[in-house]
Amino acid sequence: MDYRNLGASGLRVPVLSFGAGTFGGRGPLFSAWGSTDAAEARRLVDICLEAGVNLFDTADVYSAGASEEVLGEAIRGRRDAVLISTKTALPTGDGPADWGSSRSRLIKSVEAALRRLGTDYIDLLQLHAFDASTPIEETLSTLDQLVRAGKIRYIGASNFSGWELMKSLAVSEKHSYVRHVAHQVYYSLAGRDYEWELMPLAADQNVGALVWSPLAWGRLTGKIRRGQPLPKTSRLHETATFGPPVDDEKLFDIVDVLDEIAVETGKSVPQIAINWLLSRPTVASVIIGARNEEQLRQNLGAVGWTLSKEQIERLDKVSEMTAPYPYFPYRRQEGFARLNPPLV
Repeated sequence: MDYRNLGASGLRVPVLSFGAGTFGGRGPLFSAWGSTDAAEARRLVDICLEAGVNLFDTADVYSAGASEEVLGEAIRGRRDAVLISTKTALPTGDGPADWGSSRSRLIKSVEAALRRLGTDYIDLLQLHAFDASTPIEETLSTLDQLVRAGKIRYIGASNFSGWELMKSLAVSEKHSYVRHVAHQVYYSLAGRDYEWELMPLAADQNVGALVWSPLAWGRLTGKIRRGQPLPKTSRLHETATFGPPVDDEKLFDIVDVLDEIAVETGKSVPQIAINWLLSRPTVASVIIGARNEEQLRQNLGAVGWTLSKEQIERLDKVSEMTAPYPYFPYRRQEGFARLNPPLV
């Protein structure tokens, strides 16, 4: 397993990390998309650690907190061998203090997460969403205090827009608060929006990307192809509306090229899709999930080899998206290109 520094920090993380969203199985569909219990989770953690995957990502909204509880059980007795990443800020109840990133909510959320995880510190705490109702200074000063108290080690954001992340970084710089070293983002061959604004920002500010849903909400598993009906067992029947939309024809074109490269490399479609992400600028780690041992071992096969330059170029071309304003059409103009050299 290769390891990379997480943004402007000394924290080294594996290029593949494990998403514990399937742990627990409690609550509504969006927050509970699996039912892995502690015994099953312990086996998956064993396999991850054997492969060098020691970063485990969860959140307080996953299975209404049960994901953190199950993960805590699964790592019991080997806390020093793992890195824990969790998230907070999304609503966990209907009360006025059950959402956001105010000082009181953050302190309460961190204490609750520590209890559920069975630990006295969190390696990486990420804000699951931007809270526009709370002054950024209040949020960041609280996170700074929690770091100084030893309850969290590093901080990050998740699903922030460019201005939200940049303003947060500027406030940290102004007041000498701890700064975000990670941004957990959606990024895949079927969804490359991250590249237009957030990737250049991450490169300039040295913020590492933790990629969620690298298989585009299950669309790049190899089970969905042109002319074939969606398998009856696919979770997309229930969850498609939760994920970013993908044009069917565009998806089929991407899968066609993935199929070609699968024949050339002997690798699976998901393995190729994940490996492509690891070649992208600013990506520190790709979060993989698994409901069982077979899926996990398949996903772990995405590392230890590299796509050729020609294969990457084919994937780049077939998955290329039209850049939104103000990035299009200026990107194609010579003068603009000289001022803003492309990252990819």
